[in-house]
Amino acid sequence: MSPSARPPRPSRRLALATAGLAALVLAGCTQDPNSVAAQAKAGDQKGYLSGDGAVETIPVADRAEPVTMNGSLLDGTAWDITSTRGQVLVLNVWGSWCAPCVAEAPDLEKAWQELQDKKAPVRFVGIDFREEAARGAAFVKKAGITYPSLTDEGGVLVLRLQGKAPTVPTTLVLDRKGRIAARVNGPVDASTLTGLVDDVVAEA
Repeated sequence: MSPSARPPRPSRRLALATAGLAALVLAGCTQDPNSVAAQAKAGDQKGYLSGDGAVETIPVADRAEPVTMNGSLLDGTAWDITSTRGQVLVLNVWGSWCAPCVAEAPDLEKAWQELQDKKAPVRFVGIDFREEAARGAAFVKKAGITYPSLTDEGGVLVLRLQGKAPTVPTTLVLDRKGRIAARVNGPVDASTLTGLVDDVVAEA
C-alpha cells in the first residue's frame, strides 16, 4: 500500500471525530429552539418551560454574601442595589416573552401594593431578562406594573444572583443586609410572596 493510500492514524481519526462532535454540539446549542436565548428572541411565549414554583427558604446562618448589582432601569435611570440596604428587597427575574412571567405579573403587583399599604420596609425591583428595554417597558405599562425593573438584555445581571435564578421566572427575597433569604423557582402567587416577605421583615 502506498503512503498516500494509508488510512489515517488512530490519533488523527480521534482528533477528526472529536472536532466533528464539537461542531455538532455547538450547532445544537446555538440552534436549540427550546433554549432560553432562543425563546427570548422568538418572543412568542410558546412551549416555555420554567420552574415548578418550589419555595426555598435559607436560614440566617446559611446565607451567602450580600448580592452586589448595578445597572439601568427600563427608563434609563441608573440603579445600585446598595440603595436598598436596610430594607427587604424582592427581585423578580422576568421577560415579556415568557408566558409564566406574564401570568404571574398581577400577583407580583398585588403583593407589592399590599406591602406598601402596610408600610412594610420593602422594595420590589424586576430584572427584565434577555429583551430590549423598549419592549420590556411596553409590557410593564400595559400590565400596570408600578415598581421599577432593570434591563438585562445581555443576561449579565442574573449572573450576580449566586446561581439562584436558573430559570425564568424566579423571585428572590433579600434580607436587610442584601443576602438571599428565600427563593421561588417558577411562578409565584401573591399570598406566598407576601408570606415570605413578612417572615424576612420580622427577622431581628
